[in-house]
Amino acid sequence: MNISISRLPPLLLAAALLTACGHTPPRNPLATWVPSPNQDLRRPGLIVIHFTQQDSVQQSLDTLRGSNSGGRVSAHYLIGADGQRYQLVSDERRAWHAGAGSWGTISEVNSASIGIELDNDGQTPFAEAQIQSLLVLLEDLCTRLGIPRHQIIGHQDMAPTRKPDPGPLFPWKRLADAGFGLWPDASSGPAPAGFDPWAALRLIGYPLDDRAATVRAFRNHYRGQGGTELDAEDLRILHALAPRDPVAPAVPE
Repeated sequence: MNISISRLPPLLLAAALLTACGHTPPRNPLATWVPSPNQDLRRPGLIVIHFTQQDSVQQSLDTLRGSNSGGRVSAHYLIGADGQRYQLVSDERRAWHAGAGSWGTISEVNSASIGIELDNDGQTPFAEAQIQSLLVLLEDLCTRLGIPRHQIIGHQDMAPTRKPDPGPLFPWKRLADAGFGLWPDASSGPAPAGFDPWAALRLIGYPLDDRAATVRAFRNHYRGQGGTELDAEDLRILHALAPRDPVAPAVPE
């Protein structure tokens, strides 16, 4: 049966037009559309890992999809303790998972990142099935979206004054062994005299607005323990991680 689209009732006509335009990019009516083939989708260049600090996957799904008293939040993915993966926001869309903070030159992290939530209360070791599932997802995202494999951080890394996740129990070394994130070479020697750890932290990506909070985030990530003072082992790690040898002049106190 062939029905002219012009004969459809107004509501059905509107629905048909919306469906027909559903896969076309938005166009500004103030300009003439002259499309260029020299383009692609905006792609994220960073992955931020979180823990949910809630009691169940279902509670987290409700939080990440609802209007919460503290404001609406979301993430691209949620992974349960059993390894089940859930996608809540398309990869090319902006999820509201990072909030205020920065990483290196990225000051608007939500616009440049993929957010992955792990169902974990913040006090319990992460389940093996969950980490295995995360590694599969990281491989997919880095390969498919071209995200650099070292550009995988925790929420606390980019927002050290506000957030504790994914916490000191998260197995960053396990990710590094699989080729994701930054990790120091165990055989690297001590930092040389004159080494500037603050410049190294900045070069890695850490914000330095609150140095004590930054040190706590760094130590949770690389040593699985808190603390607000850098010691010789921290300097060794920073020297091994920094993209170049950041020697004096030191960052002003």
